[in-house]
Amino acid sequence: MNIGVIVLRLFIATLCGAVIGLERELKDKAAGLRTHILVCEGACLFGLLGVYMEATYANADILRLAQGLLIGMGFLGGGVIVREGTAVKGLTTAAGIWFMGAIGLSVGLGYYMLGLIGSLFGLAIITLFRRLERLVKR
Repeated sequence: MNIGVIVLRLFIATLCGAVIGLERELKDKAAGLRTHILVCEGACLFGLLGVYMEATYANADILRLAQGLLIGMGFLGGGVIVREGTAVKGLTTAAGIWFMGAIGLSVGLGYYMLGLIGSLFGLAIITLFRRLERLVKR
């Protein structure tokens, strides 16, 4: 893998993280633009590391790398969940962080379209379904 491919994957991961991170930032959520970009890029780096490991070591196991990454994303996401009285807040942001891990890993492993399409679906879910939730609650 050459430097151009590495830069392209990190750039795409940055864009994917920014798509959802910007929406979270505009809604003034705890995890916003920079957080989502860093999570997505970090996951992308783990994916790139997995590709290198598989090429270098015969017994490399990308699935264990992915498993550890997604558990870590869950732990990080858990940090933004708070309880205020009877209400629980931060669940969507936590899910977004976990989701960014999957997007970044997809891009890092070279599945660009999966990451890009996943990001668009994630953005649609966060924005459009918020409106649907409001209609249902009325």
